[in-house]
Amino acid sequence: MSAQQPRPAASSPSAPSLSVPHPTMSRRAIESEPFRAMVFGEKADQMIANGIDVIKLSLGEPDFGAPPAVRDAMRELYDGRPLPYTAAFGLPQLREAIAGFYHDRHQVDIDPKRIIITAGGSTALLLSVAATVDPGDEVIVADPSYPCNRELVKSFGGKVVDVPTSAATRFHLTPESVDAHWSERTKAVMITSPSNPTGTTIAFDTLKGICDLARERAAWRIVDETYLDLADREPDGTEVKTVLAADPDAITLNSFSKFFGMTGWRLGWAVLPEYMLHEVDDLATNYFLCAHTPTQYAALACFTPQTLAVCEERRQELLGRRRLVVNGLKRIGLPVDVEPNGAFYAYFSVESTGLDAWTFCERALDEAHVALTPGRDFGKATADTHVRLSYAASREALTEGIERMGNFVASLR
Repeated sequence: MSAQQPRPAASSPSAPSLSVPHPTMSRRAIESEPFRAMVFGEKADQMIANGIDVIKLSLGEPDFGAPPAVRDAMRELYDGRPLPYTAAFGLPQLREAIAGFYHDRHQVDIDPKRIIITAGGSTALLLSVAATVDPGDEVIVADPSYPCNRELVKSFGGKVVDVPTSAATRFHLTPESVDAHWSERTKAVMITSPSNPTGTTIAFDTLKGICDLARERAAWRIVDETYLDLADREPDGTEVKTVLAADPDAITLNSFSKFFGMTGWRLGWAVLPEYMLHEVDDLATNYFLCAHTPTQYAALACFTPQTLAVCEERRQELLGRRRLVVNGLKRIGLPVDVEPNGAFYAYFSVESTGLDAWTFCERALDEAHVALTPGRDFGKATADTHVRLSYAASREALTEGIERMGNFVASLR
């Protein structure tokens, strides 16, 4: 360009030409389903910001917060000391503490080297699917079940095989239902127990039967136990068993979010078979390098006797909240099909109201100012008939929420 030629006007990066096409997004981004619990939660937050008093019973977020000792430990860590990366598998002391927790609470011995610390339980799920699922592989899941499992499987090119469940099986898979949906392309079975959205645990013999079947057919068993330590004790007073007591090589996922109340801290873990440690280490290094260093150090305070006692007190409080909710829903004509005995969710039918679940949740939020989650989040079998309520909120919020829902339901009838 000569000095005499005028330069073209510089285009403003904040105002691109409308004639310039945008790049094409990936199919996985375009086809990904929203997590509707978050959608309803965001709408509730907008209403609250506008001065509307909304009772949020849509998200599985305990209102307790992190235990006091964990909060204190985090404050101490921010004193200017170096906080470098840990290894991809996490802080050795924390992995040892988790192994000790399995030994003391569940009478299962695990080599700490099999434990990977992750950036939340969601990253543990991501790694487990990335390490096991190839395009075209089929993964069997219960319907209803946690929606993100399906999205992760689809993201890696897998096909989700939804198995409809019902109250008769406590909304869980059985060996018979898994066998009926098995094919030559089945690569894994994914189980969440206690379940999200139903709050129910799978019977240990049933879980063992599914794992035995899948192991004999050389398929992966991926078991999410995020809510395990909130579950009711067995009739003999013992803790509900981890899948590792029946299947030591099951990929087992857990989180600090629920039992320890550390949702926003984003820390989880997985217990892996020894034969996949090297490959998962490579994946973890590439995906997230390591979990947040100070949170790993602070989480060591979770496993002291004092903190475990605090968490047990909170578990007992959730039992009281459950009774309040189950009784309250029955009183207003929305009984729970199967009473939860694990996670802090009640999954109830709204068929008697004449509304589908989505419309029920929309109108409950708009008219009663109560945020819930429609069954559409969790699969097709109960998409239009059921709604999830989280009783992780305070007793005051639950009491007010049930009262508002009762008035709303009465207006429909």
